[in-house]
Amino acid sequence: MRFILLFALLLTGQAQAWTFAPGLICRLSHETQDAAIALTYDPSGPLYSLTISRADPLPRVEPFVMRFNGPAGRVISTNNHSFNADQTAVTAQDKGFGNVLDGLQFNDTAEAILGSTTLTFPLKGAAEPVAAFRACDVATGA
Repeated sequence: MRFILLFALLLTGQAQAWTFAPGLICRLSHETQDAAIALTYDPSGPLYSLTISRADPLPRVEPFVMRFNGPAGRVISTNNHSFNADQTAVTAQDKGFGNVLDGLQFNDTAEAILGSTTLTFPLKGAAEPVAAFRACDVATGA
């Protein structure tokens, strides 16, 4: 019984960790019980994307706001975002994501805000994967 509980705890801990996946398109992601956040970088554009998703539909509002709370706190927003067909995910894209990456790497929490809906992502353990994402060598997939 203890083995099963320990195994379940290990799986839960890993699923909630910030992860970086190198490749032709680099990916940084994190999941909480309520939502998921994923960033990608495609050098062919170059183009960065940030997607917030959850099981329930998100409100279709403007602007889409990201608030970073901590020592390097900041608020950024965009009206240049789109929703998937069932409105369970919102995506913003841009040629540069320095403000987003700084917010994720140097703060304590990130909040995705759409109208009165706020989804919070803890940033504990994010600094190292964000640094790897920034340095991603897409040519070699490293």
